[in-house]
Amino acid sequence: MKKKLLKIEGMTCSACANRVERVVNKLEGISNANVNFATETLNVEYDEGISNQSNIEAAIVKAGYGVKKNIKTYNFKVEGMTCAACSNRVERVTKKLNGVENSVVNLATEKLTITIDEDEIGYANIKAAVDKAGYKLVKEDEEMQEKKKLEPSQLLLRRFIASLIFTLPLLVITMGEMLGMPLPEVLHPMMHPFNFAIIQVILTLPVMIAGYKFYKVGIKNLVQLSPNMDSLIAISTLAAFLYGIFAIYKILSGETDYVMHLYFESAAVILTLITLGKYLEAVSKGRTSQAIKALMGLAPKTATVIRNNNEVIIPIEEVVAGDIVIVKPGEKLPVDGEIIEGSTSIDESMLTGESIPVEKVVGSSVIGASINKTGFVKYKATKVGKDTALSQIVKLVEEAQGSKAPIAKLADVISAYFVPTVIILAIIAAVAWLIAGESKIFALTIFIAVLVIACPCALGLATPTAIMVGTGKGAENGVLIKGGEALETTHLIKTIVFDKTGTITEGKPVVTDIITNGISEEEVLILAASSEKGSEHPLGEAIVKEAENRNLALKEIQEFNAIPGHGIEVKIDNKSILLGNKKLMIEQNINIEALAKDSDRLADEGKTPMYVTINGSLKGIVAVADTVKANSKAAIEALHNMGIKVAMITGDNKKTADAIAKQVGIDIVLAEVLPEDKANEVKKLQIGENKVAMVGDGINDAPALAQADVGIAIGSGTDVAIESADIVLMKSDLMDVITAIKLSKATIRNIKQNLFWAFGYNVLGIPVAMGILHIFGGPLLNPMIAAAAMSLSSVSVLTNALRLRRFTVYR
Repeated sequence: MKKKLLKIEGMTCSACANRVERVVNKLEGISNANVNFATETLNVEYDEGISNQSNIEAAIVKAGYGVKKNIKTYNFKVEGMTCAACSNRVERVTKKLNGVENSVVNLATEKLTITIDEDEIGYANIKAAVDKAGYKLVKEDEEMQEKKKLEPSQLLLRRFIASLIFTLPLLVITMGEMLGMPLPEVLHPMMHPFNFAIIQVILTLPVMIAGYKFYKVGIKNLVQLSPNMDSLIAISTLAAFLYGIFAIYKILSGETDYVMHLYFESAAVILTLITLGKYLEAVSKGRTSQAIKALMGLAPKTATVIRNNNEVIIPIEEVVAGDIVIVKPGEKLPVDGEIIEGSTSIDESMLTGESIPVEKVVGSSVIGASINKTGFVKYKATKVGKDTALSQIVKLVEEAQGSKAPIAKLADVISAYFVPTVIILAIIAAVAWLIAGESKIFALTIFIAVLVIACPCALGLATPTAIMVGTGKGAENGVLIKGGEALETTHLIKTIVFDKTGTITEGKPVVTDIITNGISEEEVLILAASSEKGSEHPLGEAIVKEAENRNLALKEIQEFNAIPGHGIEVKIDNKSILLGNKKLMIEQNINIEALAKDSDRLADEGKTPMYVTINGSLKGIVAVADTVKANSKAAIEALHNMGIKVAMITGDNKKTADAIAKQVGIDIVLAEVLPEDKANEVKKLQIGENKVAMVGDGINDAPALAQADVGIAIGSGTDVAIESADIVLMKSDLMDVITAIKLSKATIRNIKQNLFWAFGYNVLGIPVAMGILHIFGGPLLNPMIAAAAMSLSSVSVLTNALRLRRFTVYR
């Protein structure tokens, strides 16, 4: 199965999104297709053996929409060509590359003009192909030949200004006298009715031309029996315009009374106001996707690398895995890699949200787009282009913002039937008023008002905009939520299962206690650390690390003997030293009674006591344990305050597990669980529709993460765990579990508010437009007011979604 995110062009409302979704889902080999109206993207999963991207794109085009590709044209200089055969070869090898739309080589100018889909191919791929063919590709300063395209919001602003220029004088002509603005005699409706009418046609036509897309898309969809919002606008404004033309015919026939029943200004004002609404909507939608833009803007444009023993500055897209990259203090790291020379502290806050710089030395891994704070370092590039951590995060956020939450299905179902229902209601209302004895003008007013006020845009934007802002806000704070479903399910969690090692605890043993018997603490530690120097055992490493932290000078070992499963025997300063567990002491007939109580207490606390003896006499105990993370207890307390049960799962022995559980306040302890059984334990907790989240970091946690209703991976964990999870905590801080839950609650609350207002607006607006209030002596809804209200409904939903940007991280 292959997943693909496609950018769809031409959608104007949720009815369009539903149509694209339907036609793609009908294709053979499609597993799942979701269209997000707010991001204008299609998330599709398909079987490559049955379907392909071309089939999907063809179906979308046939449905009346387009697939926007990241197509760009570049000019490159090609060195080494000597004849037409050379230029033909370069053309052939580049045309064969995936993602190349067109490729032309000019031998005279030594130029390659190539049009590519930047989502499929980059400069490095083209260069590699040309180099392999025996030539050299040189990047020039001016690559892009195509004109800069205007943003959708800029195009809409131009359309609105053009419409406004003609609509304002039209309103003055039609309503000026009512406002005390006398018209010139030549335009007076009673003296020169034809002039009065024809000037309105002249002013209305440019507005209709500026809004041509409403007619192009709306009428096409109506013909295909898939009406959308544009269909409503097209029918209503055309009805008003055509009635006006009919009125002019009547005026020419001598029936001058029709001069008072022209509807040109209604058509123009409706189009102008809806274009304004669309512009405000586009601006707001742009703000909802700022998280993506901010992430993409983090990466530097160039990198300093060593090529042929020289430092050269190259564009970031030319960096390849294995390059040696140089980064000076204050510079951004261009790609991911591993330090081979120097040490520094690096600010990774833009990716992890962690404000404290991280110390890096030789062997440390570094992340592209992070900031080198203090030292000069060289590092080997390990991941470049789309493989870098930043690119993967951008991809995750894009996919999440393009996904749907289950709550969106209600809006989708209603939107699918909404537009045709509105058209039927508009016709019924108009006919009913005609039967009731009202005039054709009255019926037309009702017909237009119903069509205009019932736009389903607010309904289609209610869910995706909130998801966009919610997932973007999470990414901004180091909480990567992979999709709408995960975002929605998280607020329903009743039980959270934490893996112990590396999740609740640090995952690295450290010295916690030193108990002495006749000698000082430092002497006990020096003997233990000297004995374990060079040891690869985690407990031994912990003891040596503690001695280093205390700046203690270690002693030379004269003899060394490992006793498997028990400990070690060494000779230091001609003294026999034993370091090991209780079994070793019993075997060697060492009397440990003096420290028995301390030993038992340490064991009860989940610590591992290591006995130290000199010449058969017990001198102390060094206790080693995997310590609890600083925020674990506070995080679990916060979860309890939210009414969530907390379980801990571990392969460790029950005594150690119980000790850790007691420290942090765990409700359910699942100890001595084999890796393959973790998923089954999660399944048991899910009985009775109990929503369960699993938090883990290791490979052995992956099945449990997948089994849980919401899998939450610690960002410092393995790639497999991160891949299996629904949410990734980049800071490896358990407090971010609470952040994820609170963000989920805030987003779902926002979605419900949006849906309430979107549904409520249409439920109240349509009956008023149909004339319900007029039956009881109330006012009619003017179509122009209906257009303004419809536009404002979409903007209000978007504005409400943007309030999520004020969400604050839980600490």
